[in-house]
Amino acid sequence: MNAEVILNPETIEANSFSIIDAEVGAHDFDPRQWPVVRRIIHTTADFDFVRNTCFAPEVIAQAVAALRRGEPILCDTNMVAAGVNKPRLQRFGCELRCHVADAEVAAAAKAEGITRSILATRKGVAEGCGIFLIGNAPTALYELMRLTETGAAKPSLVVGVPVGFVGAEESKEALFASKLPFITCRGRKGGSAIAATILNALMILAEEN
Repeated sequence: MNAEVILNPETIEANSFSIIDAEVGAHDFDPRQWPVVRRIIHTTADFDFVRNTCFAPEVIAQAVAALRRGEPILCDTNMVAAGVNKPRLQRFGCELRCHVADAEVAAAAKAEGITRSILATRKGVAEGCGIFLIGNAPTALYELMRLTETGAAKPSLVVGVPVGFVGAEESKEALFASKLPFITCRGRKGGSAIAATILNALMILAEEN
């Protein structure tokens, strides 16, 4: 092996960011949005996210404020929760919750013939969660929007990036057209890693500013 292997993690990250900055070049993201998009690209090695990542007006400021208030966070899957930086989250005092695997949620969903994600979302809203990380389930995103319309939910941040072919793109278009404080990636792409990455990037911004 002739190529030099870089072992220092900080150097690897810094070099990766430099490569991303150079390959993207000029863009329309503001100084608080770009660190979020750059971390998504860093996680995925997919430059399509320069084109499809969208932010509601003032959502970064709202997200930072919600984190500093220590608002509880609902994840649509345990995979999303697994990717969140726990030491950083602990410093903000935010509790991370996921109810999709709860026994009572599974039983009720089967009885009603609906997805567990719908009932897990209802449970998180009832508990007062203000930050929502949805990386997989379009039905969770649709349910959150419905609960917001009824006044049951009052989200401070909706990271809506479900991935897939059935309902994912459509749910994100509905979110994009809403008045919610959202961060989304339009199209089919998304997933657990991206939802967690967005929150991790926002926590870094909340610490720095």
